[in-house]
Amino acid sequence: MKRKFSKIAGLTLIEILIAIVISSLMMLAMFTSYTIVNSTYRQVTDRAKISQAGRDLVGQVLREIRMAGFKYLNDDIAANDEHNPIKITSGTGLGGTCDKLEIVYGGVDYDKDKPDGQRYTFTRYKITYECEKSIQTVGDGFKILKSKQKWQTGSGWTIAPNGKSDSTLYEQEDVLDYVQDFVFVAHDENGKIITSSLPYTPDKSRAFDVRTVDVGLILRSTKEFYKKDRKASGVIRKIVSLTSGRDIAEEDKYLRDIITVTANARNVGLE
Repeated sequence: MKRKFSKIAGLTLIEILIAIVISSLMMLAMFTSYTIVNSTYRQVTDRAKISQAGRDLVGQVLREIRMAGFKYLNDDIAANDEHNPIKITSGTGLGGTCDKLEIVYGGVDYDKDKPDGQRYTFTRYKITYECEKSIQTVGDGFKILKSKQKWQTGSGWTIAPNGKSDSTLYEQEDVLDYVQDFVFVAHDENGKIITSSLPYTPDKSRAFDVRTVDVGLILRSTKEFYKKDRKASGVIRKIVSLTSGRDIAEEDKYLRDIITVTANARNVGLE
């Protein structure tokens, strides 16, 4: 019996401990690799998300600036200062307000119940982009609101023409959050920046002089992106705005993305 038991193979306590240590090291290495890969993936996706969200909005603004000043042939609506194709109300930037953009263009209404020759009536639409302070953004930041209104003679801009609701119209809908600044700069046919003494640009005498509009949007990541404060590490990146005095010094752990494009106001000045 003793000889039989002595031939049975087994592991000693030391061998078991060595196996446990090796397995633990392998699991730790795998966990560390997973953490690094997951962190890198999250950073890439966060950067892509804020970049895509900003570009979607800017692309929409570009299309609408191209519509500014458009009117159908034989449009019979009387000229009105409220119908100036582009108005830009300057803000003060981070900690204050961002710029407000108003875009006006023409349209038509169709009523099949009216007699021939009277079924089409001309109208005006106004798109407005403006900002308000965001409660979600840590520190100073904005969310962008968008409105679409319709002109009604005698009542002005409204989302309920003739007292009736219109599903195509809306007022101050949230379109984007975590915004640091939204800037618009208008240029004339000579490429010079248009200035104004009024609260908005351009003034009445230059209402149809806008040829291009520079659009600048600065976004901030929803979560902390860097491991260390950039101020603590001695690396402070300056984000340059389109407007003097509205640059942003990036000192915290958040990522910021700036998008700048130029839109051609191709319908302005054609009247």
